[in-house]
Amino acid sequence: MGFVKYIKEEMRIIKERDPAIRTSFEVFLYPSFKAILRYRFANKLYRKKLYFFARWISQRTARKTGIEIHPGATIGKGLFIDHGIGVVIGETAIIGDNVTLYQGVTLGGTGKEKGKRHPTIGNNVMISAGAKVLGSFTIGENSKIGAGSVVLSEVPSNSTVVGVPGRIVKRDNIKIPREDMDQIHLPDPYLNDVTNLKKENEYLRGEIKRICNRFDEIQSTCDKLDELDIILAKLENKNNNQTSSK
Repeated sequence: MGFVKYIKEEMRIIKERDPAIRTSFEVFLYPSFKAILRYRFANKLYRKKLYFFARWISQRTARKTGIEIHPGATIGKGLFIDHGIGVVIGETAIIGDNVTLYQGVTLGGTGKEKGKRHPTIGNNVMISAGAKVLGSFTIGENSKIGAGSVVLSEVPSNSTVVGVPGRIVKRDNIKIPREDMDQIHLPDPYLNDVTNLKKENEYLRGEIKRICNRFDEIQSTCDKLDELDIILAKLENKNNNQTSSK
């Protein structure tokens, strides 16, 4: 892709996904634009085994933009990094087309293992602010990772993941994340669990109250029977006394 065509494509991507942009020339001020442009150049050097110069460019870019992309990462077209501060993309990470990352996202490994150790991100995936995706597995296309989530295992396509550790709370969502860019209105499994526990607690309280009321009724009946036994015993004693006197 030529440089002019690349800039036009970046302008289109940013305008599509960031409502804050007002003019096309603002694209030159975006950290995402600068970081990805420099990554493309560093990646070419990396593939030519000019590792020092590739890393030199990536480290300078990290200091200037707050976005650290290892030059060995594989990134498709249409990547958009909103704000970008704190974004880290590891060496063996693979990112598909039209992916959106927010600030604080980490695509990292889990240790010092060799080979493929960073995640593979499918097409049209959105990873919300502060989310951490750690390990060598795949995030399926059209999936959405909630803000602050920690994802440690495979995510099927068309899924929504939230929580720590991340849990799949929705499947086969036909909406493409980059069309709505909504990283807030996601299902909340913890709230659902608390709501269900509250309902169960109210039900149990009702059952205990009903049992207590029934116990009081039984106790009252027993008290009445005791009183009746006393009366009967008195009558029996009286009858016995009368019989003895005769």
